Order: sequence, then structure tokens, then C-alpha cells
Amino acid sequence: MNIYQHFRKEEHHFIDQVIEWRESVHTNYSPRLTDFLDPREQEIVKLVIGDDEDVCVSFFGGASFVERKRALLYPPYFQPEEEDFQLALFSLHYPRKFISLTHRQVLGTLMSLGVKRSKFGDVLMKEDDVQFLVAKEIASYVQLHLQAVGKTKVTVEEKPLTEIIVLNEQWNEATITVSSLRVDAVVAQAFGASRQHVQTLIANGLIKINWKIVEQAHAECKEGDTISARGLGRLKLFSIDGKTKKDRFRLHIGTQK
Repeated sequence: MNIYQHFRKEEHHFIDQVIEWRESVHTNYSPRLTDFLDPREQEIVKLVIGDDEDVCVSFFGGASFVERKRALLYPPYFQPEEEDFQLALFSLHYPRKFISLTHRQVLGTLMSLGVKRSKFGDVLMKEDDVQFLVAKEIASYVQLHLQAVGKTKVTVEEKPLTEIIVLNEQWNEATITVSSLRVDAVVAQAFGASRQHVQTLIANGLIKINWKIVEQAHAECKEGDTISARGLGRLKLFSIDGKTKKDRFRLHIGTQK
């Protein structure tokens, strides 16, 4: 069976990487820790590993509710602990009485440190508390070089994972109907925007399906997809519930703005 036929073409390179990780565990009979993976990548890892009796996989990113997690592939004899995922949790200290930081500002600053995105986990924000997770191998580098977010001076303090900000993900659920499963049609209907506006966002690289930039407005959405549209919000396609009498697709979705 050709495993690639079940995935989008742009995911094939990542599948090759997962196969390489799996073979490494087979060959060396020792654990293999990955960088942080987004939820779609985690799903691909589970599907590729499948029912392999010689390779197990676990995911952890600091808490059960976070999106980005590291994967640990390991032989059956190994019993993974939280420490095996090599995570560091940092809390940002800043003049919160006078300044408000945004998720985009914090993530943008982390990206400017010259470290690839896969070394960073979730950025967590609740009221004026800001935390973020990193791979432990870059923790000292981040602590040394992260001195400001924009023009705001900050200091970072490492915290135990037991002090992580607890977030509850909430979706505004609804049922919509669309003429097709094209991403421009689905996003436009979900957020009450024009398809022309959505197509402009796509042209500017501002819409992602499963954390990957969408390049074509005719890209098709599938059940389980998470779609983000800059300036509009996030959309989760929970299910495709058949068609209406007017031959439109009926979708069960959740949105966050």
C-alpha cells in the first residue's frame, strides 16, 4: 500500500522524516525525540507508526491542552517520563501595568532570535500573564538573548511545568452550508467575509490549513482541518454532514476570533 496516497503532497517530505525516525528506533533500539510538532504533524506521526509492535510513540508539550508537542518514539521496553521530553517553561516579566503584549508580538520576538520554529512550543497568555515553552537544548540561549518584546524590556524566568498557565480551548460551534469545500468558500461563509477578501488573504500568504500556508484558493478542506485566517480568526471543521436539497455541503464548524 502506498502510504503517500492518504496525505497532501506537501506533507510527503514530513512523512519521509517520520519513517526515518521510526527506522532509527528499529535500528538502534533506543528512543528518538523530535522537535515540537503541530497537531497535524502529530496526527501524521500516529498514522505512519500505526500498529508497529516495535515502535511506540508518545506526545507531550507541557500540558494536555497545548497544541504543539514533542514526540518521543521508543521501543516497547522503554517507559517515558515527562523529563524525557526535554521541555523548558519560561514566564515573561514586563511592566504589565503600562504595557499589553500580544501573542503575535511574543511569537515574532521568539522567531527573531534566529532559532527555528520547531524549537518553540505554545505561547500561553491569560490576562496579563505570558508564558512560552521551548526545547530544553535552547533554553539557556533564549534566556540570555530574549531581552525585549518590541520596545518593551522583559526578563524571562524558568518555571516548573506544574506552574503552567491553564487554558481551556473554547469554540463557537455552528452549522453552515457552502457551495463547495474550497477553502475560500468555507472561510468566507464561516466568518461572514467576501470570497474576494479571502482570496486576497490567500494571495498574501495569510491563510493556513493545519498550520501550513495555503497557496491556492481552490485548496479543498477536509474533516478535522484547522484553518487560520489572519484578521478573521481560526476555524475547525468538525464534520461534513452531507448535502442540502440545494446540493450545498452542510458543515459542522467551530470558530475563534
